[in-house]
Amino acid sequence: MVLEIKNYGEPVLHKKGARVETFGEPLRQFADDMLETMEDASGIGLAAQQVGEALQFCVVDVPRELEDEDGNRCFYDGKPTPQDLLMPMALANPMITPVPHPTGFREEGCLSFPEIRGDVERPYGISVEFQDIEGNPHTLECEGLLARCIQHEVDHLNGTLFIDRMKKRDLQNIQPEVRVLKQLTKEALS
Repeated sequence: MVLEIKNYGEPVLHKKGARVETFGEPLRQFADDMLETMEDASGIGLAAQQVGEALQFCVVDVPRELEDEDGNRCFYDGKPTPQDLLMPMALANPMITPVPHPTGFREEGCLSFPEIRGDVERPYGISVEFQDIEGNPHTLECEGLLARCIQHEVDHLNGTLFIDRMKKRDLQNIQPEVRVLKQLTKEALS
């Protein structure tokens, strides 16, 4: 079932999510609905807050063909794993651990900011500990767009938006569109 994506200006987008404590069929159905919603909106990641639930839960589906050509490594539970075998993924209670990687800027978009994009600086690679929809613990080390996507979604789970990560000068470039979106959302909520 396609869920309603909340736009910038909705208070839930700034709420830190509660830990996922109950695993199994209801969470699996929620993950399926989130994936369907994400695909319907042509996205590669979606956080629970974006569909109105302040929960530490997100889904990602980053196709390998969108990755950089320089051979992004992916290790699932310590084993080299082709990224395609992992997609799509649901991550409950994800916690990112910094790893020694350079940072870089890349343009990001967000399903809660339709047609608004901006440059955000993030580490190229990450390690993330999370639980799957059954509650089993896992560790994923990844690079490139997948790492960026997970960082973006984990930010959502903590009430942080991509515009909060932008350099002031970059944010100023998109500020008029952001203001319009916020006003439209405010009017829709009234």
